[in-house]
This record gives sequence, C-alpha cells and structure tokens, in this order.
Amino acid sequence: MTVTIDKADHVRGSGPVTILVYGDYECPYTRALELVIRQLRTRDGDSFRYVYRYFPLREIHPHAQLAAEAAESVYAIGGADAFWRMHDSLFADQYHLEAPDLEERATATGVNMRAYLTAMAAHKYADRVERDVQSGIANGVEGTPSIFINGERYRGKRDEGTLREAIKSNT
Repeated sequence: MTVTIDKADHVRGSGPVTILVYGDYECPYTRALELVIRQLRTRDGDSFRYVYRYFPLREIHPHAQLAAEAAESVYAIGGADAFWRMHDSLFADQYHLEAPDLEERATATGVNMRAYLTAMAAHKYADRVERDVQSGIANGVEGTPSIFINGERYRGKRDEGTLREAIKSNT
C-alpha cells in the first residue's frame, strides 16, 4: 500500500525522499528512531523530508493520546515551528507527560496559553489525532514506530547508516 502526504501532515525539510513515521510520544522505540532522524537531519537534512503522524498506543502508553493532542493544539495555535519545538520536547523527556508537564512545554513554545488550555479541556484536536491513527490502520500499522519511505513500508534496521542507505537508494 502506498501512503500519500497531504497538507494536514507535519512536515520537516524538503528533500526528494520522504520518510513518514507513525509514532507514539511515550514509545521508547519511537524516541530512539527520533534520535536517528535528528542525526540524519543534522548530516543529510537536504536529502529527505520528514513527516510525523500520531499513532498513540493507548492500551500500553496511557499518556500518548494526551501528548499527541497537546502537540496538535500547539500546532493549531502556533504553527509548524511551535509544533516541532513541542514535538522535540515531548521526545526529550518521555517520563513527564502529565497535563501540567504538557502545559509547561506548551508555554515554552510561546503559544497563547488560554487558547491551548481551552483546546485541551475540550479535546478539540482528538479527531485530528484519530485521523492519523485511522490512516495508520488503513496502511497496516500495528505498532510504533512504523516507517514509510516514499510511500512504501520500510521494515529494515533503524540505525543511522542503514536508514541513510535506504534514503540514498530511494533518491
């Protein structure tokens, strides 16, 4: 199955190869992949664009849904730059994902906190998170992280060298 990217997706970079990840903010394996992606972006940032979609594993990661809603709220209020600051912050410390922790991180992004708190209280962006989850299910995602390169499922190793070779072979 081929995955397409649309204007609602969270995109970083603009290279010729697209790496799409379905991830969970509380998943240690997604965090490990995020570190690899960061290394690749630092060294090879122009070679790929990175797309992140939410796939909270609610049964085993009780904070992942709320963290995804917080990231989406920050995006809706503050735009892409604020989203990526929040995204990076969530992976920087996965052990502090309670509502007060999320509020502190949202404050650090510079978004309007009244708008953030209102959105979070109403779970205003839960449907947006669910959109990504349903997209993942439709594309065979069962766990995190799940990686697609140029729309095709990638099942290889997730280390920097192997992913770099996968990017090069898809150029």
